[in-house]
Amino acid sequence: MNLKIGVFAIVAGLVGAVLFSQSQRPAAMPELNGAVGWLNSRALTAESLRGKVVLVNFWTYSCINSLRELPYVKAWAAKYKDAGLVVIGVHAPEFGFEKDRANVKNAVFDLKVAYPISIDSNHLIWQAFRNEYWPADYFVDAKGRIRYHHFGEGEYEKSEHIIQILLKENGATGLDESTVRIAADGAEAPPSDDVRSGETYVGYARAENFASPERIARDSRKAYNPPANPALNQWGLGGSWNVGAESGKLESAPGKIVFRFHSRDLHMVLGPAKNGVPVRFKIKLNGIAPGDDHGSDSGADGTGEIRQPRMYQLIRQKGQIKDGTFEIEFLDPRVEAFSFTFG
Repeated sequence: MNLKIGVFAIVAGLVGAVLFSQSQRPAAMPELNGAVGWLNSRALTAESLRGKVVLVNFWTYSCINSLRELPYVKAWAAKYKDAGLVVIGVHAPEFGFEKDRANVKNAVFDLKVAYPISIDSNHLIWQAFRNEYWPADYFVDAKGRIRYHHFGEGEYEKSEHIIQILLKENGATGLDESTVRIAADGAEAPPSDDVRSGETYVGYARAENFASPERIARDSRKAYNPPANPALNQWGLGGSWNVGAESGKLESAPGKIVFRFHSRDLHMVLGPAKNGVPVRFKIKLNGIAPGDDHGSDSGADGTGEIRQPRMYQLIRQKGQIKDGTFEIEFLDPRVEAFSFTFG
């Protein structure tokens, strides 16, 4: 996965930065006036936040890396709120459907995010911070200066200690200096240590390892046959699809996607037609229903529904992780498939 479109692997020693001392003239926090709207708060400004320690978290709701960090960000917001910490989630979309305010609002509600969210659909705040990553965290002291940043998942204890240092500098006393312990499940659970499949896009702009016998036809309807024996990390389509730059859209049902993968978890970013009619699906793992290896968005018999555009967890293997062939068959048309992610 390209670091600029979500961090798939954390490279030790290269992510994050040292805590900048006050004498190093750290950069001032940019303004937040590029948002198209706010959730859970009135519009906030750099000036209105002076006197507070601020954590600015860039995220997007269909990104597995953002979702796995989210339990920590929520826990820090709750734990340190009374000590003077303000957490701001800057929702900067990757896919077109994430620009829609209603979709963001629904996701924030479903994910139980209570701190302020700026909807940065035009990436203006992203650009002001010169940010390139999902997730990305910027730690701002009470004088409005960025004192630390961290890109990608991981190093949560270090990030929390930075929060504590900045709060103490601002006069906070009696802090609980232990670090939060998270027991997340579903898509928010930490990744396994045996992942050999990377984020894979369906849209032709970033598609790789496509293995159907037919070549992808750009922006036009075409019938495809799934690969009979895909190699690891190869995938293909079956049925009548229209593949655009960002996603593939099933033109008529049934249709399927096949992927050969190696990981505990398999997720897909999927969306129904814009009229909101649910799309039924059925998945198989190595040719049979997943049983106990189903994900949080699929049943043991492999069935499920796509009701809104988001990331769906379809497989969570309980036993030894081996190469496996995943198949999803869509029983209704007009589904959009955007990407695969793994964990």
